[in-house]
Amino acid sequence: MTPSRFKRLPGALSNLWALCGVLALTLVALAISLADPITIQNLRLAQFDQFQRWHPRPYSPVPVRIVDIDEASLEAYGQWPWPRSRIAELVERLNAAGVAAIAFDVLMTEPDRNAPAAMAELWNDPQARLALGRLPDPDRTLASSLQHSPVVLGSSLARNAPTLTAATLAPALPKLPYRMVSSGDSSAIAWLQSFDTGLWPLPILTANARGVGALNAAPDGDGVVRRVPLLLRLSTSTVVPSLSAEALRVAQGTPNYLMRGQAAGVQDVRIGTITVPTNAQGEIWLHYTDNRPQRFVSAARVLAGSVPAEQLQGHIVLVGSSAAGLMDVRSNPMGQQMPGVQAHAMALEQMLLGEYLQRPSWATGLEAVVLFVGALLLGLLGLAVPARWAAVAVLAVLGATWGGAWYAFVQVHVLLDASNPAWAMLLVFSLASGAHHLVSERQQRWLRTAFSRYVSPNRVAHLVAHPEQLHLGGKRQICSFVFTDLVGFTPMLEASDPAQVVGLLNDYLEAMLVIVFKHEGTLDRFVGDAMVVLFSAPVVQADHQQRALDCALEMDAFATAYARRLQATDLPWGLTRIGVHSGEVIVGNFGGKTLFDYRALGDPINTAARLETVNKHLGTRVCVSQALLDGCSGVAVRTVGRVLLKGKNQALQVFAPEATLDAARCAPAADYAAAMQCLLPGAAHDPARALALFERLALQYPQDPLVDLQLQRLRQGATDDLIVMADK
Repeated sequence: MTPSRFKRLPGALSNLWALCGVLALTLVALAISLADPITIQNLRLAQFDQFQRWHPRPYSPVPVRIVDIDEASLEAYGQWPWPRSRIAELVERLNAAGVAAIAFDVLMTEPDRNAPAAMAELWNDPQARLALGRLPDPDRTLASSLQHSPVVLGSSLARNAPTLTAATLAPALPKLPYRMVSSGDSSAIAWLQSFDTGLWPLPILTANARGVGALNAAPDGDGVVRRVPLLLRLSTSTVVPSLSAEALRVAQGTPNYLMRGQAAGVQDVRIGTITVPTNAQGEIWLHYTDNRPQRFVSAARVLAGSVPAEQLQGHIVLVGSSAAGLMDVRSNPMGQQMPGVQAHAMALEQMLLGEYLQRPSWATGLEAVVLFVGALLLGLLGLAVPARWAAVAVLAVLGATWGGAWYAFVQVHVLLDASNPAWAMLLVFSLASGAHHLVSERQQRWLRTAFSRYVSPNRVAHLVAHPEQLHLGGKRQICSFVFTDLVGFTPMLEASDPAQVVGLLNDYLEAMLVIVFKHEGTLDRFVGDAMVVLFSAPVVQADHQQRALDCALEMDAFATAYARRLQATDLPWGLTRIGVHSGEVIVGNFGGKTLFDYRALGDPINTAARLETVNKHLGTRVCVSQALLDGCSGVAVRTVGRVLLKGKNQALQVFAPEATLDAARCAPAADYAAAMQCLLPGAAHDPARALALFERLALQYPQDPLVDLQLQRLRQGATDDLIVMADK
């Protein structure tokens, strides 16, 4: 690991590619939003609809009524279309009630099919023709009623609809009873909804009506009626009012419309004393109320004369149908079905109340700024800030965005799109945060790998999982320890090429570490060529004694084979001595605030170290204590005896694992155990017999170090298995 690798460690915020990626992604999201594809539109409209459901317009009684040709009316007066004479009767009834205007949300573009002349043609009988010819024409009857009533008839504009034939399309615009005046930028007319042709009421009816208004609403692609136009454009330059606009004009008795425009479209429309702010297309957004039965009056009741005069006097009356069979049913933002005439009624209510739901021309620009700034900010935070704080920032920014849109809707009745800035912010943040996570994960892996070369990997993993343990202090814990030392390394280093010896030592230590980590031991420290390994810390291991012993045996097998391989090349590489012990110690971080070290402190550590040096006096390679063997099973050991270490008051029962002894040089385990039995307390204690047995074994196995040790002790007067160490 070189310093240059640390220099290459990427910082997420300083990474130019990451910053460029966030900026590019933000610009892409902005471009998609400004392109306004159908998906973006649907998201925006869905938000507007939801706001209306959460906060509908409070219903205020205004002089607007719907005379409903409902199921009860059809049942009482027959199926639709009714004879024009009955329509005339309805007009007379309403006019007598003192209504301000009567607007028909029905088309009367063809002669009455039930007229006497039509019936005469149907019967084709001279006598019938003569009799029917004396009857009044219903269309003329209705025209007569229109002469002294404030009636607005309905027309329908179309864009070269294939189902409409030349016979049903009026070739020329009839003379209409209003005048259109414009001010400001005259090009604003081009922003109005454009139509090519129109279906107009019968000329005799048009000539006697006070007004003619288009029935066209402005449903969106999903069929929901959210807006009603006040003005529409026919062909290239003719401006036609809608039914609701004409009803308001007739009710006020004014002949003119004043359209004020600008380069960005229509600004507002003045009808009499009322100025109506519109969007660029000359439409008003409908702010729906809950369903209110008092808005409707059945046409059957009007014809029957059972409606109190105060329910109609001074009202603008819209005549339409809620009957399912007449197919004039529309969807509204409240998630409900409604008769089409209700959209015009809502528009009239808002105009009379002066309460408008607006989406100003600057709204798109503001939303673009919010999207760009918010997405860029959250993207940068996603790159630079930890996940917890980044999540707080996301919630704060999204909350401000949605809260601002909600405030604008509720308090100032302005429609602002929060959904599209929100998805852009979430997209940019998610990708930036994901990139940050990947970079951070790569950094953590890199740092963990690097740190693991200085600290035991299981210690690193434990600290990553439990960072709260990075503090000074310790706790009592029973652990096992393995001490190793390479015999004769210092003289060999002085007598050989240092570069070669250091390289071999690194290979040796690397292999020994692999064994340690295989058994999930923790490297406590290196001391030159020596190693100190502990088990059951930092992670508690119930089988730490068995792990320590298995680790020591595998380390001994490798070290012995490694030494023999190098010795075969005439390199004086020494054997490895190992001491293994278990006991209670204090484990934790020790040092100061500037630097601290994780290690174990206590007498068992010193004992394990002393056991490693005892091998030198015993002639063995591995010494283990009884405390360690108490937690092990299935391991064959040879008793060394009770060893009293220098400076200690209590002897330690010490053993040498059979796997670490040279079977070809050592006495059979059973023979050695029988001889040792004579030195142990009990009925079999017989020092003289022990001396005889060991002398016999020494003759047979003169290179057995433990046999030689016991024989020399007995010859010097020892009578038991106690071995007193004179030095360390």
